[in-house]
Amino acid sequence: MHNSYKLGATCGIGVLALILQFGFAQPLPAQILVSALGALIALSMFVEMIKTLRSGRYGVDLLAIIAVVATIAVGEYWASLLVLVMLTGGDSLEDYAARRAGLELKALLDNSPQVAHRIVEQQLEDIPVAAVQVGDRLVIKPGELVPVDGHVLSGVSSFNEASLTGEARPVEKSIGADLLSGSLNGDVSVTMMVDQIAANSQYQAIIKLVKQSEAQPAHFVRMADRYAIPFTAIALLIAGGAWLFSGDPVRFAEVLVVASPCPLILAAPIALVAGMSRASRNGIVVKTGTTIEKLASARTIAFDKTGTITQGRLTVAAVKPVAGFSKAKLLQLAASAEQQSSHILARSLVDYVGTTELLPLTHLSEVTGAGVAAEVAGQYVKVGKLDYVAPTAQQIMTEQTAIHVAVGKQYVGYIEFNDQVRPETTTTIQTLRQLGLEHVMMLTGDQAAIAQTIAQKVGVDEVHAGCLPQDKIQLLKSVPSAQQPVIMVGDGVNDAPSLTAADVGIAMGAHGATAASESADVVILKDDLSKVSYAVAIAKDTMRIAKSDVLTGIVILVVLMLIATTGVIPALVGALLQEAVDTITILLALRARKDSKKAPAKIMKQTKLE
Repeated sequence: MHNSYKLGATCGIGVLALILQFGFAQPLPAQILVSALGALIALSMFVEMIKTLRSGRYGVDLLAIIAVVATIAVGEYWASLLVLVMLTGGDSLEDYAARRAGLELKALLDNSPQVAHRIVEQQLEDIPVAAVQVGDRLVIKPGELVPVDGHVLSGVSSFNEASLTGEARPVEKSIGADLLSGSLNGDVSVTMMVDQIAANSQYQAIIKLVKQSEAQPAHFVRMADRYAIPFTAIALLIAGGAWLFSGDPVRFAEVLVVASPCPLILAAPIALVAGMSRASRNGIVVKTGTTIEKLASARTIAFDKTGTITQGRLTVAAVKPVAGFSKAKLLQLAASAEQQSSHILARSLVDYVGTTELLPLTHLSEVTGAGVAAEVAGQYVKVGKLDYVAPTAQQIMTEQTAIHVAVGKQYVGYIEFNDQVRPETTTTIQTLRQLGLEHVMMLTGDQAAIAQTIAQKVGVDEVHAGCLPQDKIQLLKSVPSAQQPVIMVGDGVNDAPSLTAADVGIAMGAHGATAASESADVVILKDDLSKVSYAVAIAKDTMRIAKSDVLTGIVILVVLMLIATTGVIPALVGALLQEAVDTITILLALRARKDSKKAPAKIMKQTKLE
């Protein structure tokens, strides 16, 4: 039975029992009703407990079952009813919390743009967003959402990107500025050029992410289960001692009523959901509560280089064609072949050449970690690593990041890029070290000399260059157990396998790298690497709150149990006290939703102290 139905049935039967006893003076039917309900729910909990034991885990359900059975056995059926309300209510609240986990992002689905205004021969025509093509000119009217990714052709307006990046302040966009799908136009109409079709745009990437989260609900670890065996033993010992010394079995039931583990069951799930909500408000999508726990305990972090440690936009530094081939032609063919790729080098090359210079593209194929091949204006063009483009060509050493180009079977040259480090990278890595991630790695497909230079600038102590996707996976899996869990941060299609292989995969999803985003456990919506350290800080803060909440609940329950041994807390009063403890637990757990004014390093310091 669904938890909400259990809660409804419990409340309904409780009301009926109250009417029978106090309205018609029929206590026996009331007792029978409540006892039957308690037996039924206790049986269903017992079945769930057996499933838990078979999975190799031990939970606190046994204590709850004994409390229900004991109160019914000694005739304290009203106390039993209150315990049942707490148990079914707690499960229902946990379900509700899970559904609320992605509320901020799910709001995007309600506002998904369906129609675009395309300019055709100086006239506007409304077409479905799915029909928009790269190179189309669209008009974005005041108050409308940008339907696909592109850039401004004419007009100046402010755009609210809060739902995408977490940045509440509107951003002014003028000619040439990038427009993200899902951002909200201000008061001025603008004309834009389409750079990505709807399926590859930022808005659709987030919608896919939300749908994926719905299809794979968050698994919340019941932290109380870690304390289940000692807590259950203590509760039974105290209850048994009270019965033994008093000679009254009612005393056993009275102790177990206040020992009901509802506060412990509630503490971790509510704190984890609150932490996920806090992260999403800051432009960080955390897909599951388990990810929060792994982030908080991670000891190693690995970064891709291009587009992650370095800037999101590269600059063409040099064009090196072979003799008899022009620079302009080399650039045009390479950019045309790369125009549909989401890789950072492809985006940078297309921006440099300009969309008006691109040639028609057909028969595109992409080899992860190697490059692309396509038919461009009737010519077969390959762009990417040298061993992919021209396997028999002599090795060419470049001083900067480069892509190589072949037309047909002829190697025609290469293009070098300036690889600028993100301004926030060094500080982010320092902060991550302060948060306990002492082991910092760089895994890149670039040349060793380039990777080492970048690593020295930002403070990375272990560099692995020339990596294919399978190499990155192997390196992540080879991290010693003492340095696990492992976080992998990447951007682009070629990072998707390594994001999946890591304990926690973090995708820099600001440029709509959908394969990486869908493979990751965490997605950074804003193009800001410092959000990685903030995600870790939020996770640590959330787990600190969750743990303190659980321990606070245990202390309160033990104190109540000891008081109950004296007989001064009747079972019904003990059940009411449990409601008060539940309220305290919920309020303490919801602290995880509040943004802290402390720097990530201070959060870590407080976590260690506590």
